[in-house]
Amino acid sequence: MVEIFKTDISTEKEAKKVKRKLENLFPDYKINFDLEDCDNILRLENNYIDISLVISVLTEHKIEWLGD
Repeated sequence: MVEIFKTDISTEKEAKKVKRKLENLFPDYKINFDLEDCDNILRLENNYIDISLVISVLTEHKIEWLGD
């Protein structure tokens, strides 16, 4: 399963901070940001993705997002 979120993250520093938080919560997920994409994509891959918890983390970091 792959979930893609458009985000307002624009710096590597912020992306790394959020990625570390997500990796701590979801060690089995493959997580990456594509900040070169115009939508600053957050991509998550795993057999199951807890979307509500991912959204909670994004909200906690005051990240604007829009699911795919």
